[in-house]
Amino acid sequence: MRHATSGDPSVHTRRIAGVRSGWSRCVLAVLALTLVAASAACGTDSAATSSGQRGPSTATLADLDPVPIGPEPTPTLPATVRSFDGTDVTVTDSSRIVAVDRYGTLAQIVYALGMGPKLIGRSTTAAFPAVRDVPNVAGGNGALNVEGLLAQRPSVFLTDSVTVTPPLREQLRAAGVNVVFFDPQRTMEGVVPQIEAVAAALGVPDQGKALGKRTHDEIAAATAAVPKPDPQLTMAFLYLRSTAITFLAGPGSGADSLIAALGGKDAGAALPEPFVSITSEAMIAAAPDLLIVMSDGLKSVGGVDGLQKVPGIAQTPAGRNKRVVDMSDAVVLSFGPNTGRVITALSEAVYGTRPA
Repeated sequence: MRHATSGDPSVHTRRIAGVRSGWSRCVLAVLALTLVAASAACGTDSAATSSGQRGPSTATLADLDPVPIGPEPTPTLPATVRSFDGTDVTVTDSSRIVAVDRYGTLAQIVYALGMGPKLIGRSTTAAFPAVRDVPNVAGGNGALNVEGLLAQRPSVFLTDSVTVTPPLREQLRAAGVNVVFFDPQRTMEGVVPQIEAVAAALGVPDQGKALGKRTHDEIAAATAAVPKPDPQLTMAFLYLRSTAITFLAGPGSGADSLIAALGGKDAGAALPEPFVSITSEAMIAAAPDLLIVMSDGLKSVGGVDGLQKVPGIAQTPAGRNKRVVDMSDAVVLSFGPNTGRVITALSEAVYGTRPA
């Protein structure tokens, strides 16, 4: 019987084949490990990079002022309207208007109706350039300065049921202030009804219908032009006022409606309230691909780098990619005459595309 030896050609061939096979397996193993590591590093962030852009961006409007629907109109008064608190209010004079709400919406509507010259009081949130010199009678959180309001001698006070509490309501009425309340909720569907309600209270219903139609058409066109990525981007709206005041927006905040218009999935959809304090657990569980913030709020935490220090942000896909879109506080949640332009600007910043 012949034994195989190292001098046997068939044995030598088998040894070479075995070495090559082992080397191939090692190479394949290294490649597999490399691919696994790469997937672990970026796989969870795929939606952020395939549907949007990396890094921060700013959504901008060429002009923050609402565009008036026409020249200053002549009101038809008296006008009796149903206030949002359920009472009928008769407005006999709209020559001195104070408009206050948490989003600055009412002041924007007054201006866009062509009645900017009659606006003699506003809130901090009504911060567009055209009203910069109008006296501020309420803070950004809606806290009303009653003395400041009464000093303006308003003929009509436009506000909402969140900003003015029932006791304050009675105090104003006892002082002879004619108060008309409006819906405090901010949704896309509510933009046009809000415009028409304000116009009716001021005695300019025709201007309200015209402004409402223009705004509706702009919103419809802007929404139709938003890209439809698959998968959807998970978006979180953050309210920031220094690192000590940080909130994640949820249902009823207005941000949910804005995110829907942008074709996104709302990271705060499961929250129990419109705004909830940010925690590491909540942010990591929400796992947003994109963060939308107000420009001044972003500055208050030290910019994008400072935002990384807010609990949980750095552990999200948005935090890892620094995927942050900021927009002026004066317009981003105003839900008024600028809404169509806001959607277009945000869409461009989020997806990196311009409408055709």
